[in-house]
Amino acid sequence: MAAVEKIPLLKSIPLFSGLDDGELHALFDHASVRSFPKNSVIINDGDESDSLYVIASGKVKIFLMDDKGKEIILNFQSTGEYFGELSLLDQVCRSASVITLEPCQFIVISRAAFMQCISQHPEIALRVIRDLTARLRGLTDEVKGFALLDVYGRLSRILLKLAELKNGEMVIERAPPRKDLASMVGSSREMVSRIIKALEEGGHITVNGKTIVIHGQLPYAW
Repeated sequence: MAAVEKIPLLKSIPLFSGLDDGELHALFDHASVRSFPKNSVIINDGDESDSLYVIASGKVKIFLMDDKGKEIILNFQSTGEYFGELSLLDQVCRSASVITLEPCQFIVISRAAFMQCISQHPEIALRVIRDLTARLRGLTDEVKGFALLDVYGRLSRILLKLAELKNGEMVIERAPPRKDLASMVGSSREMVSRIIKALEEGGHITVNGKTIVIHGQLPYAW
């Protein structure tokens, strides 16, 4: 990926959006571009690594695995998003695993290159802090949801989080498989399937393959 392709993508990320082209070039002259096929593990929980990964194309799943081998999905991310930002500030081991869900290309920025950049542009460090604060606040809301909501409440919250506004309606263009949704809400695949079927029969959503269209507000309870 040439610099002319990297710069517009990186400008779209809030973390770097205020930098001019010269500043972005200064940061990303030392960045590498790496490509991976589908089902490639990019990071393992516990790995020692010091790089930020910006998703230039593709989609990844961020997850944890408990002692019994049960997968807990934390998030899905796609083009323009990034992960591994904690490694820019410290040298602790990775706190989650990341796997590609389709062929992906990443812009990889090392901690050394990032630290050199913020020594010249300290405002970037403030953006990292603000971004981490926002993510921590989002994580707190997720934990609160798990503690206070039932399975339906957690699922409806996830569906709205995954949806994007298109033509006046909330649309999930590539909805995760039912088993992944079940992992995200801490329930069984069968329960998630029953709730989605009930929402569809009630006219609250339309399911067409991997696409889910949400019509108006979802019911408060199921």
